[in-house]
Amino acid sequence: MSSGHDQVAGQLLKEIRRASGISQAELARRAGLDASVLSAYEHGRRQPAVGALARIAAAAGLELCLAAAPAVDLAASEHAGRVLSQVLDLAEALPYRPRRELEYPPFGRRAA
Repeated sequence: MSSGHDQVAGQLLKEIRRASGISQAELARRAGLDASVLSAYEHGRRQPAVGALARIAAAAGLELCLAAAPAVDLAASEHAGRVLSQVLDLAEALPYRPRRELEYPPFGRRAA
């Protein structure tokens, strides 16, 4: 099973094709790839190198630009962790009384 990070390239390639309005087969031809390889990239079965991504983007008339990811706000993450911990502590403190039998809502009669 692939993780979310494994799907980033596939989603990027789908967006490149959508933005350019060309088919998968045509984009593969322009980029000098087999259509099966481009399909495998898009579906996350293979991971393209950055150079391949740039070549595919260029074949669609686009430019691949890499930028630094935004900085993570550690203070906000720590605060969210403390709040979550408090919520879990509160949930554990609530009384738990299991019911002996399941209760079902009443059903109305259906006309035959």
